[in-house]
Amino acid sequence: MKKSALIILALICFNCKKETPTIAISGTWKLVYAEIIENDSIQIKDLENTEFIKIINDSHFAFFNQNKTDTTNFYSGAGTYVLNGNTYNEVLSFTESQNLKNHKFSFKIQISGDTLIQSGIERIKAAGIDRTITEKYIKIN
Repeated sequence: MKKSALIILALICFNCKKETPTIAISGTWKLVYAEIIENDSIQIKDLENTEFIKIINDSHFAFFNQNKTDTTNFYSGAGTYVLNGNTYNEVLSFTESQNLKNHKFSFKIQISGDTLIQSGIERIKAAGIDRTITEKYIKIN
């Protein structure tokens, strides 16, 4: 009897789907730090007069940027993403820049508490972009 129970238990465990833990990335995130490394120089984005948020659900993302005091420098974009472990791949489907449309951006992400950090290389020859970025967000919902 014990042998039969062990065999059944082994079969059950063998057929169990092994799930990898997922990172809780869904939510609304506010950019609090952004660093761009390009041509051996480091630029820290001045966020004093601008607001940038990123909204992520189970399959899509959207981002919005605008000045705090007026409507200048407004830009946005949206698309789909795939999260595999800590690799976060975005495809930018909605943008005003034709050179960026349908481009795949690959980032490494890290989430600790209410903080999301994403970093990666953005390289788009047609747009003249070749830089490394690091962005830090705080979850606001």
